[in-house]
Amino acid sequence: MTSADISHDSPTSPFRQQVAERDAAPQYVLPLVVRIERAAPPARTDALETAARAVLVLLSDERAAAEDGEWFEAVRDWQDARIRKVVRRARGAEWRRAEALPGITVTGGSAEVRVFPPVPLDGWPKELAKLQVSGTDLDDPEPPAAPDPAGTVLWLSPHVDMSAGKAMAQAGHGAQLAWWELTPAEREIWHSDGFPLAVRTPGAARWAELTASGLPVVRDAGFTEIAAGSCTVVADHPALRMRTASR
Repeated sequence: MTSADISHDSPTSPFRQQVAERDAAPQYVLPLVVRIERAAPPARTDALETAARAVLVLLSDERAAAEDGEWFEAVRDWQDARIRKVVRRARGAEWRRAEALPGITVTGGSAEVRVFPPVPLDGWPKELAKLQVSGTDLDDPEPPAAPDPAGTVLWLSPHVDMSAGKAMAQAGHGAQLAWWELTPAEREIWHSDGFPLAVRTPGAARWAELTASGLPVVRDAGFTEIAAGSCTVVADHPALRMRTASR
């Protein structure tokens, strides 16, 4: 199991609580399952980008966003507590069983990721509870191309080593923080375009600029792999970039 948790009390959360209330509330987790077949594993960067889009697809889905939607309460309660995401892997029959559960499958160039409505920490569906992602390594067959300078980029820290599953969860966090800070009109444009985004790792000097820029920064809670408070992702959306530049 690979998990990630936005540890700080984000001022842009739509369901913001005080920290004590947040941590005392029932805790939920957003499950994501990546399809990894032995003969054809996805490319690492594509898996990260697909996971980030999967989070956005769920957040924008009427079942999650509309107050009468069947997933609304679960998504609300999840966002009102710590923002946990857990990525697990599946193949063959495991993947088919996961696909039979309520959720949304998002397909990238080589990656397939299914995102499910949030579940209680101790209330995983049995079809997902036995899936694992620890020990999974994904590679890029060739270095990813430079991102569109006018597009959305989720920048990964060059100072933190993460497994593929951990990095997928962190990319999802970055996409979510960007989503929270956008206006409804900006969200609609991004949604209608299909949530284009890139996940890339900058050099150390560029990373220092990004973390000081005022753009949303993911800080991990430190439950798995990395130290608590580590800055892992900067969410660089064009609309947010323009705002920080005008300050």
